[in-house]
Amino acid sequence: MRIGILGSGLMGGKLGTLFARAGHEVVFSYARSEEKLKRLARKAGGEARAGTPREATQEAHALLLAVHWSRLDDVLAQAGDVAGKVVVTCSLPMNSDDTALVIGQTSSGAEELARKIPAAHVVAAFNTVPSEVLFDVYAGRRKAARPSLVYCGDDRRGKTTASRLIRDVGFEPLDAGPLRIARYTEPFGLLVAQLAYERKGGPRLAYTFQRFKS
Repeated sequence: MRIGILGSGLMGGKLGTLFARAGHEVVFSYARSEEKLKRLARKAGGEARAGTPREATQEAHALLLAVHWSRLDDVLAQAGDVAGKVVVTCSLPMNSDDTALVIGQTSSGAEELARKIPAAHVVAAFNTVPSEVLFDVYAGRRKAARPSLVYCGDDRRGKTTASRLIRDVGFEPLDAGPLRIARYTEPFGLLVAQLAYERKGGPRLAYTFQRFKS
C-alpha cells in the first residue's frame, strides 16, 4: 500500500519505518524539519520518502495520524482532502502538558476526529503501546505467539486495512468493536503508559489477551 505519515515523531517515525520495511510505499511528513523527514526516509529504506502532508495524502491508500492533539487541526488543514481515505489514528486527546485526556466518557479523540473528517474512514489503533516496543515486536513477528493490539472503527474497509498494518508490524490485531470503543481504549493507553514509564523494567512493554474455554 501507499501510506502517508501525518506526524513523524516517535510513533509516526517508527511505525512509518516498519511499514516501509514491511514493503509498503511510505511518505513521511509533518516534522520539525525537512531534514528529519529525509533522514527517516533514508533509514527506513525501501520506497520511503519525505514530503509535505498534502503530498503524503495524495494517492495514499491509508494515512497514519500521529500528531499531538494540539496540532490536529493544523495537520488536517495541510493534508487537504482526505475524503475516502482510511485514516488510522494513534493520537490520544491529551492536554498541552500531556498529563490528562481532554476528551472522555461521552466521546473520544477518535470520534472527534471522525466528526472533523466525516468522509474518511477513521480507525483507532497503535495508541495502546509505547513507541519503544515497536522494533522489538517487529523483530519477533515470525514467532507463533504475538502480543495483542486492540483497534476499533465503524468501517469494514478501514478496519481491514488497519488489521493488515497491525499484523505487518508484528502484533495480533484484536477488533474491539465500533469507534465509540475508543472511549475505553484511549484511557487504556494511559494505563499502559503508566506501566511503561512509571514502573520498573522500562518502556519496552506490550500486552497479550488470552481467552480460556470452559
